[in-house]
Amino acid sequence: MQASPEFQELRRRLRRFVFPMTAFFIGWYLLYVLLGIYATGFMGTPVLGNINIGILLGLGQFVTTFGITAWYIVFANRELDPRAAAIRDEMEGAGA
Repeated sequence: MQASPEFQELRRRLRRFVFPMTAFFIGWYLLYVLLGIYATGFMGTPVLGNINIGILLGLGQFVTTFGITAWYIVFANRELDPRAAAIRDEMEGAGA
């Protein structure tokens, strides 16, 4: 089954989503860490009262995480789950 075109297509679609999202998030997180280390003045810039840019970017990490998760759920429901169900049905039908 792993060599079937349907399974290869499922893997290709998954990788086309996961690898770029992972690279984006690692890059975004690395930027946040590097700014925290080398641009302390910028990160400490007050925005509103005691809230500074560093706090907003840190909260942005959480927002980004939830956003990517929500996007993946929509993507999986639309693209991956129907293909996986078809493969599963084919495998169960072949085994019966």
